[in-house]
Amino acid sequence: MESLPALFSDLALILVTAGITTVIFKWLKQPVVLGYIIAGFLIGPNFEWFPVINDHTSVETWSEIGMVFMLFGIGLEFSFKKLKKVGGTVGITAITELVTMCVVGYLLGKILGWSKMDCIFLGAMLSISSTTIIAKAFDDMKLNREKFSSHVIGELVVEDLEAVLLMVILSTLAVSQTFDGAQLLYSMLKLLFFLVVWFLGGIFLVPTVLRWARKFMSEETLTVFSVGLCFMMVVLANLAGFSSALGAFIMGSILAETLEAEMIHKLTTPIKNLFGAIFFVSVGMMVDPQILVNYWWQILVITLVLLFFKPLSNVVGRVLAGLGLKQAMQGGFCFSQIGEFSFIIASLGLSYGVIDEFLYPIIVSVSIITTFITPYAIKAAIPAYHWVNRRFPKQWLDRWESKEGGIKVRSGKQVDMVSFFVRQLKNMVIYVAIIIAVTLICLFLTSFVMRYVPAPWNAAISLAFCLIILSPFLWALGFKHTLVKTTQKLMNKNHFNKTVILSVFILRSVVVLIVAYSVLRHFFTAEFWAFMNIHAPLFKWINFGFALIYTVMLRALSPAMKFYKRIEERFMDNLNKRQQAQVFEIPEILQENCHLQKMTLSPDSAYSGKLIKETDFRDNYNVSVVSVERGKHVFELPHSDFQLFPYDKITFVGHEDHLRLLVDKVEVFDEQLITEHVDGDVEMYKVEVDPESQFVGVALKDSGLSDQFDAMVIAIERDGQFILNPSAKIKFQPGDYVWFVAQRSKAEILMKN
Repeated sequence: MESLPALFSDLALILVTAGITTVIFKWLKQPVVLGYIIAGFLIGPNFEWFPVINDHTSVETWSEIGMVFMLFGIGLEFSFKKLKKVGGTVGITAITELVTMCVVGYLLGKILGWSKMDCIFLGAMLSISSTTIIAKAFDDMKLNREKFSSHVIGELVVEDLEAVLLMVILSTLAVSQTFDGAQLLYSMLKLLFFLVVWFLGGIFLVPTVLRWARKFMSEETLTVFSVGLCFMMVVLANLAGFSSALGAFIMGSILAETLEAEMIHKLTTPIKNLFGAIFFVSVGMMVDPQILVNYWWQILVITLVLLFFKPLSNVVGRVLAGLGLKQAMQGGFCFSQIGEFSFIIASLGLSYGVIDEFLYPIIVSVSIITTFITPYAIKAAIPAYHWVNRRFPKQWLDRWESKEGGIKVRSGKQVDMVSFFVRQLKNMVIYVAIIIAVTLICLFLTSFVMRYVPAPWNAAISLAFCLIILSPFLWALGFKHTLVKTTQKLMNKNHFNKTVILSVFILRSVVVLIVAYSVLRHFFTAEFWAFMNIHAPLFKWINFGFALIYTVMLRALSPAMKFYKRIEERFMDNLNKRQQAQVFEIPEILQENCHLQKMTLSPDSAYSGKLIKETDFRDNYNVSVVSVERGKHVFELPHSDFQLFPYDKITFVGHEDHLRLLVDKVEVFDEQLITEHVDGDVEMYKVEVDPESQFVGVALKDSGLSDQFDAMVIAIERDGQFILNPSAKIKFQPGDYVWFVAQRSKAEILMKN
C-alpha cells in the first residue's frame, strides 16, 4: 500500500494535540492561544516523551499561510478609512514607542556587554509588537468591539510599516556600517507608492468586479474569489519587496469597503482559525528548554525590561496623543510582547553576519514568554488603572484624562493656505503614483508592439497608446480644480496667497510637461530620430516641443475630460458603498459621539419577541433603532409597536460606549457549540385498534386524540401498509396499528381506552 506523505501524519498530530490542549485551556478559562503554544512544545523537537513533527518545512509553510489569513481577517475588520480617522493618534503613539524601545534596547545591550550591532538589532526587535498574537488575544477575549481596540489595530499597522523601514536601515548598517539617508528615503517613497497604487487600484477594480459578479456569487464562489485576491496581493507585496502579512492586510482593507465584507469575514473565519492554530503551534515548537537554561538570566532581564518599558512607552504615547489615561492603559498594556517581525529582523542580522548567533534563540524565547503573558497583561490594564487612580494626585489624573492635554493634530478643515497647500500636495502625490503605475502597465503592453511591429511605426503606435491612456490622469494632475470659490477667496485675500497658489498651479503643469517629455524620450529615442535623419541636439528640442503641445492640448481639452470624472465617481462610489448602505450617513461633526452599529438579535436575547416599546433601548442605553433587516426586507425607522424576531439585523444609533454595553444583551450566543437535548417524557407508542374500541369508525379529527390527550398520530399501519401523517378525515378500522407521540402519563390513559 502506498504510504502517505509525512505532512498528513504531522497535520493529524498538530490538530489533535492542539484540539486537546485548547479544550483543557477553555476548561481552565485561559486564552486558547496559550494552549496552541503548549501543543507546539509537546510535539516539537525539544520534548522527547511525545511524538514529534517530521516535515518541518511544510509546517512552516502552513504557519505562514496562517499568518496571512490572520492579517487578512484584521484588514476586513479595520479598513484604511478607519486608519485615516485615527492616523494622527496612532502615529504619535507608534513613534513614541519605537524611539523609546530602540534607545532602551540599545542601552540594555550595552549593560549586558554585547557588541554595538547586537545592541542596535536588540532595540529594533524590542520595538515591534506582534499583530497576530494581539489579534488572537482580542478574538479569544472578545475585545474587538472595545473602544481602544481600533487604535491598537491601527498602531499595529503603523508598526508593521515601521518594521519595513527598520529592515532597510538595518540592512544598510549591516553592509556599510553607516546610515544611508538616501536609501531610507527611497524605501519610504517606494512603500508610499505601492500603498497608494494598491489601495486606489483595488478600491476601483475589486468592488466593480464584485458588483458585476454579485448575481453569480454563492458562498463557495465568494470564498474562492476573496481568498484568491488575498494571495494575489500577498504575491504582489512579495515581488515589491514587502512582507506577505502586509499584502494580506491591504487586500483585507480593500474588501472591507465592499458590501460583501461581512459575508467574506464570516466565510473565511473558519479557514483563519485552522491555519492560525498551525501558526501558533509552530511558535510553540521553537521553545527549547536548553536555551532557557543556558541564557536564563539574559532572557529574564530582557523580558522584565520589555514588560515594563514597552507598555509604559505606549501608554505615554497615548496620553500625549490625548486618548485619556484609561483608554491609554487599556491599549498600552496590549503591547507586552514581540513577535514575527522581530524574528525576521534577527534572521536579517544573522544572514549578514553582524550579530552573534545566541541573539536569535534569546529573542525567540523572550517572544514565547511574552506571548504567554500578553492575555494576562491585557486583563491587568483595568486593575492597574484603578491602582494609579488611588496613588497619584487628582490634578495629575485630571490632566491625563483630559483630551485637551494631548498633542493637537491639525484637522485640515480650516480654509487657509496651509490646508490648501497640504490638499494640493496630497493630490499631486496620489496622481503621480497613479500615473507611474499606469505608465508601467502601458510600457509592458507596448513592449509587444515594439517587438513585432517594424520601426518607426512601433514607436509611434506605442507613444500614441500611452499618451491616450495617460491623458485623463495627466489632465487631473495638471488642470483639475476643486473648491474654485474657496481658492478664489484665498487669492483675493493678499498678494502672497495669490503668488503661492499660482506657483502651485504652474508646478502642476510643469510636472505634466515632465511626464509627457519622459514618455516621448522613451519611444522617440536617438535611434528613432536617426531613422528619420534627425540628429542631436535637434531631436531633443523636437521631443520637448511635442511634449509642450501635448500639455497645451490637455489644458484646452478640460471640458471634454468626462472620462476621468466617471473614473473618479466610480472610485468614490466604491469607497463609500458600504457606508451608503446604512440608513443614513452621520455628519463628521457628530461622529465623535454618534455611531451606527448593526447587531444580530440572538434567539436567547431577552429582547427576542418583544415590541420596541417594551425594550429599554432608550431608557437604559440611550440608543434608538433606525432599521431592521429581516431576510430580504428592510424596515426603516420602525415604530414602537414593531416586534423584534430572532436573527433580525438591527441597526442602532447612539454613543459608542452605550452601544458596546448593549451588544452583549442583543447578541447573546452561548460559547458552548453543541447543546445536548434534555430527555423529556415524550415518546412514541404503538397501539392496536380493538374491534370493541370506541375509536372504530371515528375520523381522526373527531377522535379527540389531539385535544384530550395531546397525542400526535404519526402513522397508521393497515394491512401491512403504512399511512404516514394520515389525513384528519381518515377513519380508524379494527386491526389498525396506530403510531402516535405523547407524554407517558397521557399515553398510558389513552392505551387503556
